[in-house]
Amino acid sequence: MLLIGLTGGIATGKSSVSSIISSMNLPIIDADLLARQVVEPNKPAYNSILSTFGPSVLLPSGHIDRKKLASIVFNDPVARKKLNTATHPDIRREMLLLVLHHFLRLQRACVLDTPLLFEAGLHKFVHEKVVVYCPEQTQLARLIARDNLTPTEAQSRISSQMPIDQKRSLASILIDNSNSKEDTQKQVEQMVARTLPSKFRTVIVWSLLCVPAALLYGLVKGWETCSGLWARIRARDSIRGGGRVHMD
Repeated sequence: MLLIGLTGGIATGKSSVSSIISSMNLPIIDADLLARQVVEPNKPAYNSILSTFGPSVLLPSGHIDRKKLASIVFNDPVARKKLNTATHPDIRREMLLLVLHHFLRLQRACVLDTPLLFEAGLHKFVHEKVVVYCPEQTQLARLIARDNLTPTEAQSRISSQMPIDQKRSLASILIDNSNSKEDTQKQVEQMVARTLPSKFRTVIVWSLLCVPAALLYGLVKGWETCSGLWARIRARDSIRGGGRVHMD
């Protein structure tokens, strides 16, 4: 199964690209969604955040106030590292389970949609690294309009991430999201057509991986059967020879 890493800067249009890919019936593993799920009340990451940042980051409902927490970590690298330490192990575990789920369903490809593909080292585990980008001024304007931020607040959030030019230099595929939606969709369709393995190849690869596992299982079971049979033969011969054998 082809594993595609999808990332970009904040407000560059990664979510739009993810939606286009999803409409093409490719499974998406959304790291942001997993990040919300692992911090639900009474989960380990939730308790860790509460002990680190205190009750001031909670809503009246008891859930994490994501906006309040974001305002803290975007301006404090130490606090951001503490948050990542609390949440990333659980997010990675959920990602791995979903990747395995899609592999066992014989999916040809799976997209890992995460803003921290490079920062978290997840790029080491994917076949393709797709970066969605746009000019910084466009990114800034989109972020101000989307999140109702001041220019200073928006710039602070952009600066807290790896520079988009650095992400572009690490990419294997680039999606320019500075033009029309139609243009972006065309780029995504071309990317999928170029990278997606055929169904035949998927079945072959899956079979090649499963056959050794089945052979190993067969060898283990065969050894257990032969060992049991050999023990019975020895016991029978011993009894015939007048010996005594205790069978547990």
